[in-house]
Amino acid sequence: MGLSDDPDLQPILFGLFLSMYLVTVLGNLLIILAVSSDSHLHTPMYFFLSILSLTDIGFISTTVPKMIVDIQTHSRVISYVGCLTQMSLFILFGCMDGMLLTVMTYDCFIAICHPLYYPITMNPWLCSFLVLLSFLFSLLDSQMHNLFALKFPYFENVEIANFFCDPSQLLNLICSNTFTNNIMMYIFGAIFSFLTISGILFSYYKIVSSILRVPSLGGRYKAFSTCGSHLCVVCLFYGTAIGVYFSSSVSHSHRMGAVASVTYNVVTPMLNPFIYSLRNRDIERALRKLHRKTN
Repeated sequence: MGLSDDPDLQPILFGLFLSMYLVTVLGNLLIILAVSSDSHLHTPMYFFLSILSLTDIGFISTTVPKMIVDIQTHSRVISYVGCLTQMSLFILFGCMDGMLLTVMTYDCFIAICHPLYYPITMNPWLCSFLVLLSFLFSLLDSQMHNLFALKFPYFENVEIANFFCDPSQLLNLICSNTFTNNIMMYIFGAIFSFLTISGILFSYYKIVSSILRVPSLGGRYKAFSTCGSHLCVVCLFYGTAIGVYFSSSVSHSHRMGAVASVTYNVVTPMLNPFIYSLRNRDIERALRKLHRKTN
């Protein structure tokens, strides 16, 4: 159904989302290039950050380019295979985002609570294993949704009340028994949410406890600045995700659900590079070095 039927808004929406998409891709690519080009940033924290930036590029590329093309061509049609593929990739990258944020919380926990063991604990093998585990879990989650959708005969001439193949909308369309679909969807969501949110809350409980035991105010500020940007990204990601689920379950307004989805799909990946580079001297120094090399 897209975002609006107003023909006067279509050029504005096209320019707005094209700009947001380009800013997101370029911002996250700069983070990846800065981390890879500066040997001082070859640490677990920035390794996870570069993977998160790559995931954000995939996450926004799953939905926004198709929406931009639809606005330009005045067509909102997507094939059955394309719809299931879009849903699968959306869940894959969205789940990967949540898993990586949990892994980065664990990295902050080790850095602040057990600094002497940090080089040994967060070794390259463990970092690679955590990223691989996050990918495999996300792939499993996305394919379980896909397999559940493939059990039903394919459909045509239906409307999805969003600008992309939203999993909740899609699973409600493929079968008249929406209660079973919702139960399955919420079970998968509950497992994912429990694993990630409980890990984040436990880690930050330990982090805050350790920071409060630091005697000097300067030491507390330095410890908090280590994970401050990450905490902002966690709040933004889960805050918008909860908003999407609540808006879809509580409100039946197509416009409200679409606005919540835009915030979750577009705004969050766009803001992540700015949050991590803001007041981050390591990233700023790496970007300046990268700028001098290109000139």
